[in-house]
Amino acid sequence: MSSEFVDHGGAQNIQIHQGRRLPDFLNSVNLKYVKPGYHYLITNLLKLCLIPLMALIVIEASQMNPDDIHQLWLQLQYNLVSVIVFSAVLVFGSTVYIMTRPRSVYLVDYSCYKAPDHLKVKYQKFMDHSRLTGDFDESSLEFQRKILERSGLGDETYLPEAMHSIPPRPTMAAAREEAEQVIFGALDNLFANTNVKPKDIGILVVNCSLFNPTPSLSAMIVNKYKLRGNIRSFNLGGMGCSAGVIAIDLAKDMLQVHRNTYAVVVSTENITQNWYFGNKKSMLIPNCLFRVGGSVVLLSNKSLDRRRAKYKLVHVVRTHKGADDKAFRCVYQEQDDIGKTGVSLSKELMAIAGGALKTNITTLGPLVLPLSEQLLFFATLVAKKLFNAKVKPYIPDFKLAFDHFCIHAGGRAVIDELEKNLQLLPVHVESSRMTVHRFGNTSSSSIWYELAYTEAKGRMQKGNRVWQIAFGSGFKCNSAVWEALQNVKPSPCGPWENCIDSYPVQIFFFLETMMAMLPRAHFRLTR
Repeated sequence: MSSEFVDHGGAQNIQIHQGRRLPDFLNSVNLKYVKPGYHYLITNLLKLCLIPLMALIVIEASQMNPDDIHQLWLQLQYNLVSVIVFSAVLVFGSTVYIMTRPRSVYLVDYSCYKAPDHLKVKYQKFMDHSRLTGDFDESSLEFQRKILERSGLGDETYLPEAMHSIPPRPTMAAAREEAEQVIFGALDNLFANTNVKPKDIGILVVNCSLFNPTPSLSAMIVNKYKLRGNIRSFNLGGMGCSAGVIAIDLAKDMLQVHRNTYAVVVSTENITQNWYFGNKKSMLIPNCLFRVGGSVVLLSNKSLDRRRAKYKLVHVVRTHKGADDKAFRCVYQEQDDIGKTGVSLSKELMAIAGGALKTNITTLGPLVLPLSEQLLFFATLVAKKLFNAKVKPYIPDFKLAFDHFCIHAGGRAVIDELEKNLQLLPVHVESSRMTVHRFGNTSSSSIWYELAYTEAKGRMQKGNRVWQIAFGSGFKCNSAVWEALQNVKPSPCGPWENCIDSYPVQIFFFLETMMAMLPRAHFRLTR
């Protein structure tokens, strides 16, 4: 700031010139710029401390002359027994470690089912068919219309053939036909892309919550592809949308026991026999959200497969809240007052999901978070406990641990709340939002459609870590962590192959979430 006197005909005025102010350093320092430096310092603290030590060793070694080296050799000869014992212990310990360490599990490839175009269901077609069935009153039709408007689903999701008929055909034969189309379609694509023969599969895990015929779906696959007689097959039912991660965990455990083999994990859901034809509001929501889809994943414990594998399984963390009655009943298959069967969603669903996620990340955090984040979390916890300070709980920055997030595409409400509470950026939830828009909620397979989206966008680089988060009835929250072993490219005939250039799309929403039409508690990680 400067001033000067100006003389205007004997009258003197003072003019003040406003110069550039110095920056307000206190207010301009933003934590988001300081934090990466702190994170780098703490993460590399050991390396930084080792540099002076290594420099000292190099200096000392460079000053040694031939006589010093000769004297060192003589001392080792005089202590030959000690050297032999030390070497034997080292070899024995290394052998025990190699024999007992967990075997690495590699994801060779995976495939997601994409239904034919004639099974697409547009918004207006959905509403017209719902009206023509004659099962829904005007209040229920209006409720479904509002749910669809707020759901984030686009006009290219798929419903099974039986639901396109008027009246619908929810028969056992139609349900089997849907299961065969989805599962066999995905498996055929997987075998073609990997050149793996069905006879080479040693472990088979299938999960489908609401359709469990006899013989089982796993037996149906064995029969179709003539799998070998000693295959270890499992069929998981009733475990909800998080069952895909549970199936991966089961396959991982089996691969620790059985050497040099492949495991196939099939995740799907069946809509044909599980459509709700009543007027109870809490049971109508699944009709609006769930759509046809399925995935198959090829896992291997063969060391030779590392070179061609896409990912390596790093962690699986499972959380089960079934001991709590409210959590147990928040997603519940039952009959309404007139005997119509459907899946009811509780008004406390979001709050229960938040509690399950909080428990899950409490276990997962120490396994994946850098030391810098763990120290910050511990410091705030100590301050709150010891000094009774009104310190806001510190939410760890999981963006420092993961490069990509695959949040279960259960609907816009779930994605919104996770984005807010985990402090994620829009790009981190883009794959989840676009999967909801393009394919709807495909249940346990949705996290694989999201991973395929990330690959199709060319964002998966070698060394990247992926966090798959799934929620399911029971109530369960399960996490799987994968590490990319290469710059991953999308596999042929992927679900996004002919439409990825059209995404992301701008989706316009109302301010309310889809569950706002039912009274509910809020999803909070900070409570």
